[in-house]
Amino acid sequence: MPTVDESGLSGQEVAQRIESGQSNKVKTSTSRSITDIVRANVFTLFNGIIVAAMVLVLITGSWRDAVFGFVIIINTGIGIITELKAKRTLDKLSILVASDFLVHRDGRDVAVPHDEIVLGDLLWIRSGEQVPADGHIVRTWGLELDESMLTGESRTVRHKEGEQIYSGATAVSGMALIKVNAVGEHSYAATLTAQAKVYTKTVSDLNKGINTILKFMTFLVVPLCVLLIISQIGTVGGWQAALATGEWRQAVVSAVAGVVGMIPEGLVLLTSLNFALAAIRLARKNTLVQELESVETLARVDCLNLDKTGTITDGGIAFSKLVMLDSAEQHPGSGRADAGHAANSIWDEHTVLQALYDLSNEENPNGTGQAILAGLGERGYQAGAVAVRVPFSSARKWSAIAKSLDSAHDLIWTMGAPEVILSALDGDYTDILTQVNAYADDGNRVLLIACSRSNVPDNFADDPQLDPSSIPVALVLCAERVRSDAEATLAWFREQGVRCRIISGDNPVTVGAIARNVRLTGDRAPVAMDARDLPTDIDELARVLENVDVLGRVLPNQKKAIVQALHTGNHVVAMTGDGVNDALAIKEADLGIAMGNAAPATKAVAQVVLVDSKFSHLPDVVARGRQVMANMERVAGLFLVKTVYSALISLGVVLTAIPYPYLPRHITYVGALTIGVPAFVLALAPNTRRYIPGFLKRVVHFALPGGIATGLSVLCAAWFLPGIMGWNIAASDADLAALRATSAIILFLMGVFVLARVAQPLNSWRGGLVAFFAAAGVIGMFIPFVANFFALQLPTGRTLIATLIALAGAAVIFFICLFVAPHVARLAEGFSRRRHNDMKS
Repeated sequence: MPTVDESGLSGQEVAQRIESGQSNKVKTSTSRSITDIVRANVFTLFNGIIVAAMVLVLITGSWRDAVFGFVIIINTGIGIITELKAKRTLDKLSILVASDFLVHRDGRDVAVPHDEIVLGDLLWIRSGEQVPADGHIVRTWGLELDESMLTGESRTVRHKEGEQIYSGATAVSGMALIKVNAVGEHSYAATLTAQAKVYTKTVSDLNKGINTILKFMTFLVVPLCVLLIISQIGTVGGWQAALATGEWRQAVVSAVAGVVGMIPEGLVLLTSLNFALAAIRLARKNTLVQELESVETLARVDCLNLDKTGTITDGGIAFSKLVMLDSAEQHPGSGRADAGHAANSIWDEHTVLQALYDLSNEENPNGTGQAILAGLGERGYQAGAVAVRVPFSSARKWSAIAKSLDSAHDLIWTMGAPEVILSALDGDYTDILTQVNAYADDGNRVLLIACSRSNVPDNFADDPQLDPSSIPVALVLCAERVRSDAEATLAWFREQGVRCRIISGDNPVTVGAIARNVRLTGDRAPVAMDARDLPTDIDELARVLENVDVLGRVLPNQKKAIVQALHTGNHVVAMTGDGVNDALAIKEADLGIAMGNAAPATKAVAQVVLVDSKFSHLPDVVARGRQVMANMERVAGLFLVKTVYSALISLGVVLTAIPYPYLPRHITYVGALTIGVPAFVLALAPNTRRYIPGFLKRVVHFALPGGIATGLSVLCAAWFLPGIMGWNIAASDADLAALRATSAIILFLMGVFVLARVAQPLNSWRGGLVAFFAAAGVIGMFIPFVANFFALQLPTGRTLIATLIALAGAAVIFFICLFVAPHVARLAEGFSRRRHNDMKS
């Protein structure tokens, strides 16, 4: 770092400030606190209903029928343990991507974490860093800040010595030494990064669908429970008789059986478990998920915008060669007739290479500058005298230095994007652009060096402008290293139906050549375009982007506009990047993905960080999201089927005033074997299907036929079997137990049918899964302890015949419902469409 006179704070002064709370420590977390995790898993509406129901059953003395409550407690415990494990994993991984800052203390430069910056510190702000605390500038070396996160304006701002800068701004070029005058909660924007990194509950299609189900059940459960209790009291002779004989206990147990079945409590738990497990699995592959719910967004991505540098290429670059131009003789000097002779001595190759070294020798050079310095350093070049320096800016796309030529003149050297520099110069340089494109076609990164022999303007450092009389002198060729895994990764995305685009600030021809090398669009040649030709209207931009694969010379605000344009086409957009110029677009995207070596500001706003910066992890990231969403859609159908048939049976019981046809322990046994455990297994199975919006609609369409069929089958058995078998269920506990045992068998059979539908295709391990749980349910009936505990009875004699008839009828009802449901749905959609058309006409 540059030598400065100030010594900075002493170790004792730093310790005193930390002790007095004058440090930059702010409360940040990549995950929820332990208290939040416990609260979220324990204190839920439906856990409250379950616990209340369990307490009611325990009051009746029938503790076996309260076993469902203990299952909920166990599941909640699993949820807490899993999220705590995810928290530990994410917190450890977040340390790996945390950035240190350089402070000047005791006359030395030392790196300290964000939280250990203290009031009065001398803090270095370097290109690519987000300002961590407020302060005023002590010294500056061309510092330019992007203050868009503070002001909303995307233009960069150059600050002078003595001016105040605020945390949350990002250094895009140059560097400065500032004295910190506000830290922690007292700084202007100290919590911006914390807000970006903190655990948040993303409102998603999956969450919205589940919440809709839960809200509906909230309004349904309480009144239906009251009605069930009243109806069950009626079946035992009314309130007086129930209280006198103690039959009220059985009435309460029966009502609870209906309530418990309607609550899809496992669905909420399984969603949290899946998000947490997905985050843990991704963490094992050095991928940090900063918001658990963003896992779902991964499943819906259909557009992936890739930043070339650091994503397609590994960020490594090497200086290839300098190509001298003959434009000095064709366009002598700045219009003076004698300047042509001066050009020969001023612009010889050695002089130009020295100027190239000095142009690249910024206080904090970018990757290209570092490659040039390394290449020329090997040839023996060293830093020369520079009078004025304008550091490189991604907004300007050029840098400049001024050197003294003689007492009357200076040489102003400019280096940057050829198209940008040539467009600002006087004269026609079409031939040079042709050369540039030819080199770029071969995959080179091409920069142009121009020179002007004139006096340096007084405000050149503060308000740099290109001199139109500058002469193009040479082309600088650098080559990038393409990642070895880029081609295979892009091929995977093509197969999965994800449209990939490369968006870069480099020459579109250069980027297009790299895109061809990695087969971005497969056998088809990628279509490249210069971003300066893009329309500013968002809708028009969306139409243009449909036919473009590669964009070059893209400005930071254009990257954000590109994401917005893709959103107008209802695309779900993921954006990768590593530079500060990617931060705005990453924040705007549905899913922001930052490389581990990215600038702090970029990692702060990203939802996913590839810690080891490997592009090849992206398929794992997307595949994991798709697995969660596709499998959750599968298992949600299982849970909702139970909700549908429990509500239907409860309604039938209330309307016809019959005893409830099964006990809470029956629904616990059947639910565990046909819903709970199988759902957990299916939710963890591989699945790469891209998610399509409409989660709730598809789940309801799946659940209604199975739920209605199950409900009708159990109700028909409850209505007709007593008459057929001669059971007096009102007077005989044994007959009522037989009916309930038969209803439990019907529930189990229908549950196996529904599980088989969910697990399709069955010609794999999924068929074995269904067979295993079906066999487990049957075997359990032959185990005395299990049969007694769950009140299961093996049908014999006439009861066996009646049970087989009921099962056959249930199977017929199930397949009729499956056949009729699609036709009813099509008729309803057609009727709705006709009404919509009639209203429009």
